[in-house]
Amino acid sequence: MLSFFDSALLRRYLLFHKPYNVVCQFSQTEPDRLTLKSYINVPDVYPVGRLDQDSEGLLLLTNDGRLQHQLTDPKFHHPKTYLVQVEGIPTDAHLEQLRRGVVLNFKGNLYRTLPAQVELKNITIPDRVPPIRYRAHIPTSWLEITLIEGKNRQIRRMTAHIGFPTLRLIRIKIGHLPLEPLQSGQWRELTLSEIKQDLRCFF
Repeated sequence: MLSFFDSALLRRYLLFHKPYNVVCQFSQTEPDRLTLKSYINVPDVYPVGRLDQDSEGLLLLTNDGRLQHQLTDPKFHHPKTYLVQVEGIPTDAHLEQLRRGVVLNFKGNLYRTLPAQVELKNITIPDRVPPIRYRAHIPTSWLEITLIEGKNRQIRRMTAHIGFPTLRLIRIKIGHLPLEPLQSGQWRELTLSEIKQDLRCFF
């Protein structure tokens, strides 16, 4: 029987910095829509989870079905970290609501989100292409949010719930795997060290 390491080394594991307006699929359903195929020419790998078309950042792709299951099944609670630009500047009292969990409506069912790690960040991020809408009299701010769940458009719903709509969302980490130093549109294979150390925590 193959060990975890031997089995993992037979697989492909890719990290991709998904740009804005790219759909997380390889099939071309609309001729003018950018997909993963526009950037990644590796056969038989598929995204683990997804990022919405209007979101950016780290995407893990693999042909390892076991890893796909571990990372997408909500019962495993693997952390994912995001930088989130919101309209306005929330106070710590606003952020505390997200840390405790808020009640949202998902497909007609009320659900309290699990506690999240949330911090206001003083950072500068290069502009998106195309840039977000600009309003001269409305400031924006950046939050770093770590979730251990991933319901449909959850972060956008959470920030809207406390009165600060999300303008831009960038996933910067999956578990211990970081987005940097990948630039938008770039991808790379995981290193042997990352396969042995960082993937092991998902099993």
